[in-house]
Amino acid sequence: MLTNILSQIGLPVLLSILGEALGAIDTPVTKTAAGALEKVKEEIKSGGISAEQLAEANRHAEKMAEIEIEEGKAALSEINQSLRAEVASNDAYVRRMRPTFGYLMALTWAAQMFGVAYVIVFETDKAGVVMAALGNLSAIWAVGLSVLGIYVYKRSEEKAAGKEVIFWNPRNITKN
Repeated sequence: MLTNILSQIGLPVLLSILGEALGAIDTPVTKTAAGALEKVKEEIKSGGISAEQLAEANRHAEKMAEIEIEEGKAALSEINQSLRAEVASNDAYVRRMRPTFGYLMALTWAAQMFGVAYVIVFETDKAGVVMAALGNLSAIWAVGLSVLGIYVYKRSEEKAAGKEVIFWNPRNITKN
């Protein structure tokens, strides 16, 4: 992400922004970092760092951004390939994985929220600890909800494209 910003706005602007942001934080480490960034800015202004060196730094940042983008494309390609394999599978459970995962996420979320509500209403002395523990679960929920979001997005995309996906049903076969 930093390389994207660096390649888009350039090193001098980024130095100004970071120097001001770090200078606003009142700790010795951030004050030292802000001072160092100010010295780099002064070197650029005085010509100690040439325009060619600055251009090379920007080119390097652009190259880093390109590498990051390519890595993202490769990851998305793998995800899409696995979703296509899931849809094409003859195994009924593999095709039903997305709805099953969605239902499990909904049930888990509901159980957690009812548990938190119970503690807040009936055991208020423990509410602070429970709320802190709930905050610690945010990373786990972020991963699960991200997966669910991809599932929902891909299914919506399939419906919009008019693709028929056949789901197994013990009584009959239904098309969605």
